[in-house]
Amino acid sequence: MSAPAIAGSSLREFLHGLPGVDQVGAEARAAMLASRSIKTTAKQWALATAISMIDLTTLEGQDTPGKVRAMCAKAKRPDPADPTAPKVAAVCVYPDLAHVAAAEVKGTGIHVASVATAFPSGRAGLDIKLADAKYAIAAGADEVDMVIDRGAFLAGDYQLVYDEIAAVREVCEGQAHLKVILETGELVTLDNVRRASWLAMLAGADFIKTSTGKVSPAATLPVTLVMLEAVRDFREARGRQVGVKPAGGIRTAKDAIRYLVLVNETAGEDWLDPRWFRLGASSLLNDLLMQRTRMATGRYSGSDYFTLD
Repeated sequence: MSAPAIAGSSLREFLHGLPGVDQVGAEARAAMLASRSIKTTAKQWALATAISMIDLTTLEGQDTPGKVRAMCAKAKRPDPADPTAPKVAAVCVYPDLAHVAAAEVKGTGIHVASVATAFPSGRAGLDIKLADAKYAIAAGADEVDMVIDRGAFLAGDYQLVYDEIAAVREVCEGQAHLKVILETGELVTLDNVRRASWLAMLAGADFIKTSTGKVSPAATLPVTLVMLEAVRDFREARGRQVGVKPAGGIRTAKDAIRYLVLVNETAGEDWLDPRWFRLGASSLLNDLLMQRTRMATGRYSGSDYFTLD
């Protein structure tokens, strides 16, 4: 369903009318939830769930078809010694390698996500951004991770950002889910994170994503808390559920479990599903597998026991 057109003045009025974020309160709540401990049975569930939520990612200039094929093999069977280990949610690659990933995961239920729209900067004309998204979909991507124009957003040109998201949404319609990357590390304030989250959802995003992984800071718990509050409130106000994807810097099982607790306590159980929550990561999977092995056997496997990501 395409997003309805919204005039610039009413869009600005709406976004600046959103309640302000109490930064101290958000940081304190995120820290409190991060300190929660969970019992053994819940931890087993959390490790498996986190694996099933991963967008296994490679976004490097030196990516090759061979590297993508190896990543896809790991996505399909993360631990060859443990057939009970779930497969990941998606593999995420550049558009020119989407056809390789699509061929490798065909029939598995694993999604192919491709970054697009002049990733990671978003600095290109709309025609180029749309062509980028169309190319990715034609190559086999069923999820498009677009980046917003942060310069336009910070300059207050919300209409331009909205229109670009809506235009990419039109390209994706019926063919791919649209994940909108806010690059929260460049948005400066949590108020801006809340505004950008609502802006993306109003324009038709199926997911809102923290980061490209190319800017520091990337995903943080306070930022993700604000985004989870936004999707919760958006569903209550508009009747449509939108997913959330923190990405960048999530490397350990402990980190992943903290995010799952945050989801449960902020948005609720409805979001504890790969359809509505993803973890963008390249190195997280091995630590999750190591923790599963420890819980099953009582001992750690070395980091070299699993294939390198």
